[in-house]
Amino acid sequence: FSAINTFPRTRKPMVKACLASKSHYLDITGEIAIFETVLRQGDMAEAAGVALIPGVGFDVVPSDCLAASVAQRLPGATSLELAFASTGGSASPGTSKTMLEGLHLGNCVRRDGKLRTIPSGKLAKRIAFHDKTRWTASIPWGDVATAYRSTGIPNITVYTGMPRKTIRTLRLFRPFLKLTKVGAIHRFLERQIDKRVSGPSAQDRQTTRTELWARVETTDGGSFEGTLGVPEGYRHTVDASLECARRVDRKSVV
Repeated sequence: FSAINTFPRTRKPMVKACLASKSHYLDITGEIAIFETVLRQGDMAEAAGVALIPGVGFDVVPSDCLAASVAQRLPGATSLELAFASTGGSASPGTSKTMLEGLHLGNCVRRDGKLRTIPSGKLAKRIAFHDKTRWTASIPWGDVATAYRSTGIPNITVYTGMPRKTIRTLRLFRPFLKLTKVGAIHRFLERQIDKRVSGPSAQDRQTTRTELWARVETTDGGSFEGTLGVPEGYRHTVDASLECARRVDRKSVV
């Protein structure tokens, strides 16, 4: 039996229950803190004979596969950059609220094997994806946690496509982002999300594509890049999570 959990506040007891009942745990989360917490239970999972696999959706299946692929092409790489950008669509209310929860914390990168906080919007660059070149800005994405386990590379930054104007606005309002954790302001912003954010339409989920890019580098200047294209993020999450559940189930049966 494989449990797919999507509710952040129940993850700790859910993982504990899966370990106790020897049930596999699959999760579509994209939150760094949850990745770090669950992945630290590896020894307990091995002892119980179960799999604990957070991140079986868009974050982080395609990006983790791409990261591992480029890392294999350049042994000894010490830095990894990942990026993704959508050709259309929009975030769901749930994703928007999750982003709001961590907005006051700033950005997160990995440096020398450790998680580090940096100001939101500090890192930005133009990246040549498979279809076109886009402006991107770094964000606290799950691969900062998971790609470290997949590749062993100690320096990791994740970017997402973002108009240059938006990057400038983010930097301008950076001093005020901590106010989003204030109760009244936070509740107001959540209500605005409920009113204004509806998520991608059925047509968007069928027609939108997501482009991914990765680059690894060594200290002596060697580098390797790769790109990958997948369906719209929420559609890909359904496909990826179901396939992960099937594979875990087949393994447990064997």
